[in-house]
Amino acid sequence: MVHFVGAGSGAADLITVRGARLLGEADVVIYAGSLVNPELLQYVREDCEIHNSAQMTLEQVLDVVRSAEAAGKTTVRLHTGDASIYGAVREQFDQLEALGIAYDVCPGVSSFCGAAAALRAEYTLPEVSQTVIITRAAGRTPVPDRESIRSLAAHRSTMVLFLSTGLSQKLQEELLSGGYPPETPAAVVYKATWPEEKIFRCTVGTLAETVEGAGLTKTALIIVGNCLGEDYERSKLYDPGFTTGFRRGAE
Repeated sequence: MVHFVGAGSGAADLITVRGARLLGEADVVIYAGSLVNPELLQYVREDCEIHNSAQMTLEQVLDVVRSAEAAGKTTVRLHTGDASIYGAVREQFDQLEALGIAYDVCPGVSSFCGAAAALRAEYTLPEVSQTVIITRAAGRTPVPDRESIRSLAAHRSTMVLFLSTGLSQKLQEELLSGGYPPETPAAVVYKATWPEEKIFRCTVGTLAETVEGAGLTKTALIIVGNCLGEDYERSKLYDPGFTTGFRRGAE
């Protein structure tokens, strides 16, 4: 059996209770060493066999899984954040299904949630933004033309950008040409929820300058949108004049 486990956004105690339990039960752990906090390995048994997938190909990962299955062992495939976002898990699922190997998925806390917590921000604010776009700038890995930053920027929704700090100048140009005004609030969160977390607040117009000035090239998220600003409407849910299925609003 293979358990895909989301490691959480960085801090070792932000893994889920289920995820920590599965790590503790595993005979074999294959973890994304380039991104997963190594402190998470404190949850594994002393006799657990550990592999760092940062140094492995997909084929090598599958070889380890096959060997574990043949020996009747349980494997945990530990991915950063939540594996559903830039986790490269679909190809693993398909291969395991082809091999007849059972697997399941334990979700994790994504770094975009960790970044919101670090910023004390709410991505969806009444009359400001009710949509969160999670995306990345095109680099060595291409992005479909219909999902270009310029196209998505036209919505002027809250945007969370993974894997884009090394492309900040081009990113800024695309955000501006797509429709975000230069004064739109933005923030860069480096290693959200890690002990070395850092926050850099800026605007779309000063984004590249901020990223380059801080020397950031990876392991950071960029958040763009007026959800980071000061203006918003109060939620209707807790408005004393708003009737819900649980209480009657005041006249």
